[in-house]
Amino acid sequence: MTQDLDMTSPLIAPEPRPGSNLPEFSVGDLARRLKRSIEEEFGFVRVRGEISQPKRHSSGHCYLRLKDDTAVIEAVCWRGTASKLAVQPAEGLEVIVTGRMTTYPGRSQYQLIIESMELAGEGALLKMLEERKKRLAAEGLFDAGRKKPIPFLPDVIGVVTSPTGAVIRDILHRLHDRFPRRVLLWPVAVQGERAAAEVTAAIEGFNRIVPGGPVPRPDLLIVARGGGSLEDLMAFNEENVVRAAAASRIPLISAVGHETDTTLIDFASDRRAPTPTAAAEMAVPVRAELLAQVLDDERRMVGAATRMLAERRTRVEGLARGLGDPRALLESHAQRLDDRAERLALAAAALLDRRRTRLNELGAALRHPREKLAEAGQRLASESRALDGALRHAVVAARGQYERVSGRLTLGPIRVKFGDGSRRMSDLTPRLDRSYGKAVEERAAKLAAVGQLLESYSYKGVLERGFALVQSGDGKPLTRAAQATPGLAVSLVFADGQAAATVDGGPRVDVPPAAAPEPKPKAAKAKPEPKKPQRPPVQGSLF
Repeated sequence: MTQDLDMTSPLIAPEPRPGSNLPEFSVGDLARRLKRSIEEEFGFVRVRGEISQPKRHSSGHCYLRLKDDTAVIEAVCWRGTASKLAVQPAEGLEVIVTGRMTTYPGRSQYQLIIESMELAGEGALLKMLEERKKRLAAEGLFDAGRKKPIPFLPDVIGVVTSPTGAVIRDILHRLHDRFPRRVLLWPVAVQGERAAAEVTAAIEGFNRIVPGGPVPRPDLLIVARGGGSLEDLMAFNEENVVRAAAASRIPLISAVGHETDTTLIDFASDRRAPTPTAAAEMAVPVRAELLAQVLDDERRMVGAATRMLAERRTRVEGLARGLGDPRALLESHAQRLDDRAERLALAAAALLDRRRTRLNELGAALRHPREKLAEAGQRLASESRALDGALRHAVVAARGQYERVSGRLTLGPIRVKFGDGSRRMSDLTPRLDRSYGKAVEERAAKLAAVGQLLESYSYKGVLERGFALVQSGDGKPLTRAAQATPGLAVSLVFADGQAAATVDGGPRVDVPPAAAPEPKPKAAKAKPEPKKPQRPPVQGSLF
């Protein structure tokens, strides 16, 4: 708000000091002279610019800034004029205003008193930022899927801000109140031409710190700056700063400006804080609340454990009431055990008595071995006598048969003396010769029949009918086509001789099986030769 001055009073030039030709002015006199000069020179002007930081005072006056790429002019619109403006001031709006220039001696600044305002178009600076935002968003730098979670309680916090501003003091104070943590400050300029490069270098420098090195690697980064105009915050809209924030491997919180200020780094960071103090609150929890939570959890856990033990004790007691007295149960089972032990001992003795009695009974029922041996000896003697009688009877029968046969034989001068007389050996010779010749003929006929049967089974008869026998080089017969490999030397055996041959590689021909040959009549079995009766031993003497 400007200060009213008495413009009707004449400006009297001060007299110069002795020894100097420069007059001396008071501060107020100089301010009034500057004010009159500016108002006379710029009594009516039209200015085109972009509105920045418009503020409506409770008195109804409107304060704002007009800016372009090179300069900023403070402007004010009084309450009576502000209510009649055709266009209401808004952030980033490009307008053309009409008014007069004046000064505000209380702050040594010049300002524009706005009389009217008309729309000139969208602000060039905001348009540039909007286009940059769309381009970076198309590259995926603002995607929610790439944002990293903020650690619950970081050990080391890296802060990128000015070391002389109030921001770092607010952050340290808030961290100390909530949960003291180790803080690494990377001092940077937060406004001006070199601010963007320094902020980018700070973010990349923190990410290059090796874990476990002499300088601890931060678990969380905070990029902070206090409030200001759009021009003041322009460093945090630069593309290199936005890309460094998006590429940071350490979770990053952006806290640039106040709650209404928005920069492009806010979209690329993992979390946006409305103020630096809010960023400190997001970084760490409240230690007192954690302690209270731990104590509450401990209390609840102890209470739950106590209730669980009480419930288990009650349940055990209830189950115990349903069970018998363990001592009584043990006494009862001990008594039963004693009874069973006593009965077992008695049962064992009774069993032994019963087994002994049974053994005596069985022993009494058995005959003495001497009696059985005597009985067996008598039976053996009886069988021996019967055998001797049968043998004598057989010898007598054989002697009688022999005598009957020998009575019909005469052997010339040789006589055989028997018990009932003698015979000549010459009388028996013709009959013996005939019997021997007949036996020889029968054996020859049987041998001829067997030879004919063997000849009928020989393979040579098959060769006579036009077949051939295939043999390998070592004389073994080949019975399967798989054995005749190409190039194998074989021998073909015919009925009248052999011929050499070699197997070629021609295709295999499956020959149907030949009809089974008609069965040949079986050769008549030779009659068994009658057994010659064995001569009984000759009893007598030849004379």
